[in-house]
Amino acid sequence: MPIFTGPQDMVQPISVEREFHKTLRSPRARAILSFEETASESLGTPENTWSQTILDRIDDQLEDAISFSDTLAIKQELLEIGIAALHTFLQSNVTGPPLDHDLAEAVSSAALPIAQPGQLQGFRRQLITGLTVDGEAAYALTPHVEFFCFAKAILTHKQVVNDDMDARWQRLRLNFWHQRMLSDIAPTLQKDIYDDLELIGETILSSKREYESITKTKFLLERAAIHTYHGFDAKAREDLDQAAKLTGLEYVLTGRLGKRTKFQQNELSQLVVLARSSDSLEQASHASINGSTNGTTNNEETERAATGFKPQNLNLNNDTLLESIAYSKDASQEGSDITEDISSSLATLDPANQPVLKPLDSIILLSLASSITNTSPQHGLTREETLPYATRVLEGGSTNWQIYTQALLVRSRIEGYRSRTVERGVLQLQALVDQVIAETTPSVDTANSIETTDATVHTAPSTFLPRPKPSESASVTERLEYIHQLASPTRWVLEAELAARWVSLGGLRTALEIYERLEMWSEAALCWAAVEREDKARRIVRRQLYQSRHEEIAPSGSGSASSEEDTDGYLGEERVPLPIDAPRLYCILGDLEKSPTLYERAWTVSGDRYARAQRSLGKHYLASQELPKADEAYSKSLKVNPQSQSTWFALGCVRLELRDWKGAVEAFSRAVQIEEGDAETWSNLAAALLRLPALHEVDSESSDNINVVDEKRKVDPQKHAREAFVALKRAAALKRGSYRIWQNLLNVSATLSPPPYADIIIAQERLIELRGTVEGEGCIDIEVLEGLLTHVIASAPPRSFVRPEHAIETSPAEQHRKEFGLEHMFVDLVQKHVTPLITRSRRLWQLVAKLSLHLNRPSSALEAYEKAWRATQNNPGWESGADSVGDSKEETSEQAWDSVVDATIELVDAYESLGEKERTEGLAAGTGELVCKDWRFKSRSAIRGVMGKAKERWGDSRGWETLKERLASLRSI
Repeated sequence: MPIFTGPQDMVQPISVEREFHKTLRSPRARAILSFEETASESLGTPENTWSQTILDRIDDQLEDAISFSDTLAIKQELLEIGIAALHTFLQSNVTGPPLDHDLAEAVSSAALPIAQPGQLQGFRRQLITGLTVDGEAAYALTPHVEFFCFAKAILTHKQVVNDDMDARWQRLRLNFWHQRMLSDIAPTLQKDIYDDLELIGETILSSKREYESITKTKFLLERAAIHTYHGFDAKAREDLDQAAKLTGLEYVLTGRLGKRTKFQQNELSQLVVLARSSDSLEQASHASINGSTNGTTNNEETERAATGFKPQNLNLNNDTLLESIAYSKDASQEGSDITEDISSSLATLDPANQPVLKPLDSIILLSLASSITNTSPQHGLTREETLPYATRVLEGGSTNWQIYTQALLVRSRIEGYRSRTVERGVLQLQALVDQVIAETTPSVDTANSIETTDATVHTAPSTFLPRPKPSESASVTERLEYIHQLASPTRWVLEAELAARWVSLGGLRTALEIYERLEMWSEAALCWAAVEREDKARRIVRRQLYQSRHEEIAPSGSGSASSEEDTDGYLGEERVPLPIDAPRLYCILGDLEKSPTLYERAWTVSGDRYARAQRSLGKHYLASQELPKADEAYSKSLKVNPQSQSTWFALGCVRLELRDWKGAVEAFSRAVQIEEGDAETWSNLAAALLRLPALHEVDSESSDNINVVDEKRKVDPQKHAREAFVALKRAAALKRGSYRIWQNLLNVSATLSPPPYADIIIAQERLIELRGTVEGEGCIDIEVLEGLLTHVIASAPPRSFVRPEHAIETSPAEQHRKEFGLEHMFVDLVQKHVTPLITRSRRLWQLVAKLSLHLNRPSSALEAYEKAWRATQNNPGWESGADSVGDSKEETSEQAWDSVVDATIELVDAYESLGEKERTEGLAAGTGELVCKDWRFKSRSAIRGVMGKAKERWGDSRGWETLKERLASLRSI
């Protein structure tokens, strides 16, 4: 029995400020936190951890229930307390505004009584340490972490969650926020998240029970955010497309005529997103999202949008670019360069004045932009494709404060890569950071009252832009309304992103100041390493892990990263206790010092759970060619994190080197299951499959219960080759520019029986496109083309040319196209791609001639035989009898002479057989004109020319006698 009346109620925030305050100060919350009990003095001790104490008191509350209905009521109240604690944490770290004094003090004072001065910081450090999962640590200075731990204790309690879908959804949200608080993806949390995701999805999307479309949409958006964070972009796009269908959002990325620069004279096609929210979506559904007391109607939202109460959108202020694209007046009706079907409702939109989007529709567009950027963030075309989505939300007048903030963030990320927009990009990001810090930092009075136990005084943070007045800012309700669908970054993540942006712009000192203020020592070290100052990076990391020889006791994390007070490089004893992110620090130090011992220490410190430590060990052993150790290290890493595609790929490469073909196939197969779009993995999978031993007939004597049919059954000996062919086809589709993949596909295709002729033709054509200008005819596989020609000739009868009534309109090639698809593909390959590349290959000209004969084109066939003869004759060295002929180091002069003789006899035979045929091509087709009426003269001239050049060296050879005999036969005709 669900706690709420329906999932649509569950997705509502608990929130206005007084409800947070009221819920967290309720009698039930007071009983769990024991505000008035002296037992709270034992909280946080090793024997009785704070989280365990909370769990025990939850058990006590549930055991005190006297009836089933009483138990349900207690569960509902506990769930509301957990949700309130989670949203309080998000308010204080993601959205703002600052927590009220009473609300912030509620959990803090209960967790650690003020009677114990100076203990709050250490207590919070213990809570943050408890959030470490698989060696991945949370941010060491996470503010108000007690709210998150309190929420986690409740929302992960088995009896509270049980089989209730609403509670499970809240647990999913909490675990995803926990995942995002860590330094990297934790496999254990990822498994928990996706287990809940699957169950909730089956219930909401596949259940017979009717769920409101807004509930399904919110779930799909949250699932898309989870997929995007974990790198499953294809799945995220599927969810976003489904969400757009549910909301009725119509959108298209298209082109409209407009001007981007101030001095542009001609209007050019500009990328734009045309989007319109569905008018058919029930207004009541939107108005009831937050209930009658804390919701806002569409009219109120439109009014708020008009008043401009939203984060500051900085102007571009560029001397060349316009603030926004100036679209043509009739751009809504013409000027699109993209020939795609656009609905009439979108085609009539004015790109410069589009209607306001509904909040969920705005989130869909922003999520699409994030999924595109996540796939290829630094690709120029990707950025051009992504920017219109953010621009549509910004210029469309989004009515939600947090959605508008997210749109500004997405745009600033995109603009950071362009020279004319990079200034606004970094300043906008700075303004957003200031906004989040200012609105999540308590006032001086509140801070002092909360932190008096630590003797810490907070000053009001300065901001790049004037801080908005409370009346000009959004309420807690509005900020948290779509926080789970937006997945906005926390304040410290946003600041770290700003620091990384300064590093990319060369502002190293500014970035280091941010990292030092945040005490992100790992990032500070990586920052120095990026500018090749590994000595400073090493010093920063060692300061956190080791003591100086001159110090007796020094807490880890103390002091500035740039301090030079110790000159021995911190080579003393290991600190006790180690910082919570010690595994990561040891790995960074291992990278700097190239020491496998440090990787092993990171693995040990994490309790054999930090997958990166073994990945780094595997990489180290692979570089030093200690392949068995690399195999072992990667295998250990995958036991902890089996969803790491890159680790499976590396393990597969190691096993290829070890000639463990079966193990390599297993590794690459797992890799493509995780990330289906990696061409290199598919290619390596094919390479491993091709090296597996061939399959043989089933041994009928191996089983006494096998029937007669099974005894005759045979295993396909080419099973592995066919699987490799499929893998290479997928690799070629994903990476069309790799000629090596196409070459491998061509080679494997040619070995199959029967061969996939169409794929062979496509592969050879693509190889010519990629390598034709570099290798010329060397990129053509002559043996494969000869096999194709044999198949074409055998499968289609020779054509007898019949001149059509309208020769100009209907050519023989067009007739062949209609009747024989494979034959037409082969003819196109030879005529359009192969023939232009032929320079010295007699075999290729012979192939062209045979194809022309098959197509009943004797003139073209004879011309090809002439070119084959010239190609052979023009090979230097055959006349003089040199040791090697032409570019070939293997062909002797005698072999070259024999080739010239054969080519000459072949040409004479072609003259004799084709010279008196009627022309079937060109304007002379059907007029009775002969292909070569003077073929006798040309034949004699060809033989005499060869004999004249070869008389001195080859006058007594067998080939000479052959030519003399053929010349005599021509005289007798």
